[in-house]
Amino acid sequence: MSTVALEKNPTFWFYGSASIAYGIKNNAFSYLLLIYANQVLGLPGYKASIALAIAMLWDAVSDLFLGHWSDKTHSRLGRRHPFMYAAFFLLPITFFGLFNPVVTLSSEDQTFIYVLVFALLIRTGTTLFEVPSTALLPDLEQDYDRRNKWLALRHAFGWTGGNGIHMINFAFWVGAYGVAVQAGYSIYGLVGALVIAAAILVSAAGTQKVAAAMPPPDEPFRLREIRREIMQIFQSLSNKNFAALFFYGLTVGIAGGLGTALYLYNTTYFFGFTGAQISVTAIGVLISPLIAYWAAPYFGQRYGKKKAAIGAILVNIALYPMPYILLLMDYWPPLGSWASLYIYSLFIVVEVVCGIIGGVLLDSMMADVVEDSELKTNRRSEGLFYAARGFAAKAISAGGIVGAGTIVSLVGLDGVTSVDDVTREIRTDLASLFLPLYCGLYIVGLVIVSRYRITRDDHEEHLAALAERKVN
Repeated sequence: MSTVALEKNPTFWFYGSASIAYGIKNNAFSYLLLIYANQVLGLPGYKASIALAIAMLWDAVSDLFLGHWSDKTHSRLGRRHPFMYAAFFLLPITFFGLFNPVVTLSSEDQTFIYVLVFALLIRTGTTLFEVPSTALLPDLEQDYDRRNKWLALRHAFGWTGGNGIHMINFAFWVGAYGVAVQAGYSIYGLVGALVIAAAILVSAAGTQKVAAAMPPPDEPFRLREIRREIMQIFQSLSNKNFAALFFYGLTVGIAGGLGTALYLYNTTYFFGFTGAQISVTAIGVLISPLIAYWAAPYFGQRYGKKKAAIGAILVNIALYPMPYILLLMDYWPPLGSWASLYIYSLFIVVEVVCGIIGGVLLDSMMADVVEDSELKTNRRSEGLFYAARGFAAKAISAGGIVGAGTIVSLVGLDGVTSVDDVTREIRTDLASLFLPLYCGLYIVGLVIVSRYRITRDDHEEHLAALAERKVN
C-alpha cells in the first residue's frame, strides 16, 4: 500500500472529476426530463415515461456490450480511452438538442419520436464515457481501503456537478421561468452541454498517460466470434459475489427510477415549493458530498464495506418517508413555507450523505470482484462488471420511470401546472402509491446484497494469489 496521500496524485482528481458529466446527464434524466416532456412538449405522462424507459433499456444492453469490448481493446491510447474520446463528439451536442428542439414538433407522435431518439443518443454517449472511465479504477488502485477514497471523490464530483447545475437551474433558469416554460430548459441544455464537454475532455486527457501505460488485454475483442464473446460475458457474470451486487441493483433500480422521476412532482406539488426554494434545497445538498467524502472511507475501513453500506442505506430508508407522513398527519409546517423548506432540506442532506456512502462502498465492493473473478477466468473484466451493475439498475429502473408516469396519470397530476390545483386526496394517493413500493424494494435489495462475501482478508489473498500466478 502506498503511503503517498492520494490528494497529491493528479490522476486521482482527473479520475474523480469525470463524473461531473454523468452527474449533469443524470440530473436531467432523473429530475427534469419527464416533467419537461410532459408539461413543455405536451406528451402525456405515460407516453413520456415509455420513451424514457425504451432509451434506458437500450442503455442497459449497450452497457454490457461496450464494457466487455473495452476490457479487450488494445490501442496506443489504452483499453478505455478510444471510447471516452468518442463520447466527446456525441454526448454534448445531443444533450443540447434534447432541450433545444431543432425541428418543429407539430404532433404527439413527432414529439414522442424526438424525445426517444435524443434520449437514445444521449444514453449511448454516456455509456461511451462513463463505463470505460469508471472501469479504470481496479488498475489505478489495488488497495482494499484506498479504493473507497477514489470512489468517494468520484461520487462527490458527480453529486456536485449534478446538484450544482440543479441549484443554478432552479435559481435562474427553469425555476425563474417556470417548470412548464421552454425558455429555462433551453439555457439549461446549452450550459449543461458545455460543462459536459469540458468534463469529458479534461478527465480523458488527464488520465491518458497513465491509462496508456497499463497492461494490454491478453486477447482482443473479436466481433466475428460474437458467440464466444457472449459466452465469456456469461462466464464472468456467474461470479456469486457479483450476483449479489447485480440483483441488488435490479431490485432497487425500480425504486430509484420511481423516486427521481417523481422528485419535481413531489417538491412542486406535494410540498408546494417554488423553483427558488428548490434551489435552496440544492444548496444544502452541496454539503452532502463533502461529508460523504470523509465518511465513506472512514466507515468502510472501520466496519467493512458491506456492513457500512447496509447501515447507511437503512438510515436513508428510515428517513425518506417521514416528511410525507408528517405532512399528511398535519404535523408539518404550512405548504411552501420557509420552515417547511428548511426541515425538508435537513432530511434531504442526511439522506444524500447516507446514499452516497452506500453508493461509494457498493462500487468499491464491485472493484474487489475483479480480482476474485480473475482468479477463476484468467481475465480482467472490470468494464463488464461495472457495466453489468449499471445494466441492472437501468434495465429495471425503466420500470420505475413507467411507474412514475403511470402514478402521475392515476392520481390526476396530468395537466396540473399549479400547486393550487393539488387536493389533499391527490397528495394522499401519491404518497400511498409511491412510498410503500419505494421503501419495500430497498429493503429487499439489502437482504440480497447481504450475501456478498468478499472481505478485506479475502481481497489480500486474491492479490497474493494473482501475484504468485504471474511469477510462475
